[in-house]
Amino acid sequence: MKKGIHPEAYKFVVFKDMSNGNSFLGRSTAHSKETVKWEDGNEYPVIKLEISNTSHPFYTGKNVLVDTAGRIDKFNKRYAKK
Repeated sequence: MKKGIHPEAYKFVVFKDMSNGNSFLGRSTAHSKETVKWEDGNEYPVIKLEISNTSHPFYTGKNVLVDTAGRIDKFNKRYAKK
């Protein structure tokens, strides 16, 4: 691996799956202004995910309806001609 191109400041963050509310603690370099109190009593930044291994059809083996209409509306609202 090349030296000097990989981040060094990995910190603990809580990843929250917004489709089913499941959360898990991991390490990341991503930044977030929101925090949450975790099971160990400490506060960690929260990274919100649209889908994770607990809600993805490939991992669960079930077809789960994903809010695609909400994503399309969000896209159209963001990139609508003014």
